[in-house]
Amino acid sequence: MSLIQKNDVRNVTIIGAAVGLLVQPVITNTLMEIERATGLSESVLRIACFFGFLLLAPLALWVASVLGKFLPVIYQFAKFAAVGSLNSFMNLGVFNLETLLVSQNPTKFVFGIFASVAWLTSATNSYFWNKYWTFDKREKPNSAEVILFYAITIGSWLLSVGVSTLVYSAKDLGLTSPAVWTNVVSPIAGFLTAFIWNFLGYKFFVFRKNT
Repeated sequence: MSLIQKNDVRNVTIIGAAVGLLVQPVITNTLMEIERATGLSESVLRIACFFGFLLLAPLALWVASVLGKFLPVIYQFAKFAAVGSLNSFMNLGVFNLETLLVSQNPTKFVFGIFASVAWLTSATNSYFWNKYWTFDKREKPNSAEVILFYAITIGSWLLSVGVSTLVYSAKDLGLTSPAVWTNVVSPIAGFLTAFIWNFLGYKFFVFRKNT
């Protein structure tokens, strides 16, 4: 019996398309570096990213459904990873949109504000996707669940914003270009740090199945 369902294919395809759109501001902010590294034109980059994520998302879930026959938690973790990817790119996309519209070289204080707004946007998105899809909780949101979710997520925020700001402080070391360090390396370092924290907290505390 296959673990993958039609609504899973639909949802993960929506996620893939959304990620393909959210990566566009990142391309705008780091276009020079990406073109230099890949040799691809801007239009090719944008189209390849959109359709690449659109096709990769359902393929990855299918692979997880095969592996999940032997260890079911793999399939649930793959759904969480798909939502996590959407949240990550929403975080990254919103952050890059902020730097694109406001400041390409923010102060540490403004950087923290940008990171916080991006985090809050992706955290709210995370609640609904994880509740209704990843952990399949059909009950309407209740205050205790929402409070617990945001308590876990505040810990994630402290990790994400703290680590990303710390990494941002090292932008002058010259490890890569300032644009890539500010708009890609720093935010990614933050939300990767919080990824496992979120999965364990949501699975065993926020959206645990009642028995």
